[in-house]
Amino acid sequence: MITFYNPHHALHQGQFEMYRGALVPCHEVPARADHVLAELKRRQLGEVLNPQPFGAEALQSIHAPRYLGFLETAWGQWVALDPANAARDALPSVWPTRSFRTDMEPDNFAARMGLYSFDAGTPLTSGTWVAARAGAECALSAAQHVVEGGRSAFALSRPPGHHAGADFFGGYCFLNNAALAAQHLRNSGVERVAVLDVDYHHGNGTQAIFYDRPDVFFASLHGDPCTEYPFFLGYADETGQGAGLGANLNLPMPRGTDYAQWAAALEVALAAIGRFGAQALVVSLGVDTFAQDPISGFALQSEDYLRMGERIAKLGLPTVLVFEGGYAVDAVGVNAVNVLQAFA
Repeated sequence: MITFYNPHHALHQGQFEMYRGALVPCHEVPARADHVLAELKRRQLGEVLNPQPFGAEALQSIHAPRYLGFLETAWGQWVALDPANAARDALPSVWPTRSFRTDMEPDNFAARMGLYSFDAGTPLTSGTWVAARAGAECALSAAQHVVEGGRSAFALSRPPGHHAGADFFGGYCFLNNAALAAQHLRNSGVERVAVLDVDYHHGNGTQAIFYDRPDVFFASLHGDPCTEYPFFLGYADETGQGAGLGANLNLPMPRGTDYAQWAAALEVALAAIGRFGAQALVVSLGVDTFAQDPISGFALQSEDYLRMGERIAKLGLPTVLVFEGGYAVDAVGVNAVNVLQAFA
């Protein structure tokens, strides 16, 4: 399996996040991708390449230009407020909520941060834009490899992407890599694309992007949003709207779910993808379903990821796999590469 690796991912390295009422060291760290890369090389699982460049129009196929403009210039705006800000990350502190206006972009930087975010756990750093942009190019390069006839490709990048919407960031995510890959497949002539999200946390950004579209099917297996982040999307009754009605499938599960329960839900998702008639697949590959993950609640073991990869491969679809979550850092390489090896 070919891997497109983000050589700039470590430029995004947050110092602190707001977690359960306290500023704590970030769970989303560069070592996550480093461990996956090391395990890929140890198992000699295939060629590792840098991504090819893509223009702004590729990002604009998913993300609002106003939002992209903010991300690209936000760090400079933050430091311009106070040169001392160069030594600390930017975190949002105020948000628009129901009945507030979002069509106007305020002049105040804190207000703009809030306009484009949905949590205080996603620090914006000096290298966020460069890292996120290169990560998006990894996903787009992986999709292009599949378009050109490759059976599969892996986008190894951070920050992750599936919580990012068309015009908002959060959940450690700024650009939605899986959505960008799916849209690139569509733009390249694949008529029906499925996105399968196996991260512990619901891919709220991906769902929001495709919710009213009939050409991209989104299926997500995740912790029950009644108790689990991101809380406000991911319920089973969310099935799409308008032309997209029926093209969204959420399979929430309780804390403590083991692989047998999880695999039964996977069968439901794969059957739905088959009925949809998908011609290509994008997998949001989060491995924070691992029993020892510090911010999640499922009970999968490392060997379960081999079975996961093998089962997904049986769909027989051209597949782009995109690295998402997984915060048991020492195990993330083994778990992610178990999926890839079994798939390959």
